[in-house]
Amino acid sequence: MTTLIQVIEKLRLKMYDKEFLFSHKGFSVGNGKFNSPENLKIIKTYRLEGDSDPSDSSILYLIEANDGLIGYSIDAYGAFSNPDDVDYDGFIRKIRTEEREEQVFL
Repeated sequence: MTTLIQVIEKLRLKMYDKEFLFSHKGFSVGNGKFNSPENLKIIKTYRLEGDSDPSDSSILYLIEANDGLIGYSIDAYGAFSNPDDVDYDGFIRKIRTEEREEQVFL
């Protein structure tokens, strides 16, 4: 996998295509439920770089909630990461990591 679109398509085929969106209440996939870092774990991280433009770099976190829901969150990588008005970086750092083998997901 070399592009973000390719990774997202593979996740969609596995039904892991729910996007965790960040708000001041926590991560949500739009179902009205908000997850705190304690209820989540990062199970795979993909760092993707643009072919010619460093501003195309991104990071995709594959995340599992305590209720078994698996989805993802995307952030720009480096200087272009989420804006200062939200504490996305602080939130993501509080989520425990349990890296799993890629073939489980893709």
